Amino acid sequence: MRKLFTMFAALATLSLTNCGYNAIQSQDEQIKSSWSEVVNQYQRRADLVPNLVNSVKGFTQQEQDVLLGVTNARAKVGSIQATPEVLNDPAAFQKFQQAQGELSSALSRLLVVTENYPQLKSDALFRDLMAQLEGTENRITVARNRYIRAVQDFNTTIRSFPTNLTAMAFGYKARPNFTVDNEKEISSAPKVDFNRPAAPAPAK
Repeated sequence: MRKLFTMFAALATLSLTNCGYNAIQSQDEQIKSSWSEVVNQYQRRADLVPNLVNSVKGFTQQEQDVLLGVTNARAKVGSIQATPEVLNDPAAFQKFQQAQGELSSALSRLLVVTENYPQLKSDALFRDLMAQLEGTENRITVARNRYIRAVQDFNTTIRSFPTNLTAMAFGYKARPNFTVDNEKEISSAPKVDFNRPAAPAPAK
């Protein structure tokens, strides 16, 4: 009886291996790990925003609309729970993308404004925050690219025969990925060229 059970167990293991079940499990875990890193780096950026806004506010009181736009975009990002369940909900994933894209756009507008304030650009705290932001944007790009590749591998596996049969049997569906339009928007790290001559300060 024990030998029979062992034989069936061995056959079942061999069957799952050949049908791609183990590959699906491995790639699914890779997606979750890559997603966690994406979220972690986006959170790192969001954590920089309050200090960046406060730093800029001390020099650009008249730029309240731009500062408010960054603050609101950051709040919208914070309101979204980017749990692994988001990966099974294309609509929620799209909402996450849009919120991060809006924050990127708001930060870009803020940094364009700072070009008009040479005193701000020479402030040590501001320069330190900018260095942290640039480093974070680079980490976001790396983490996002890893996620993109992991999703591509997973989606290819579950759509290929015979692993597509296994995916259907166990309820695995294609995972959402970053769209081309969104990639263009959120992959452009905010940059400030401190060596470029500053524009004249706005008249008071």
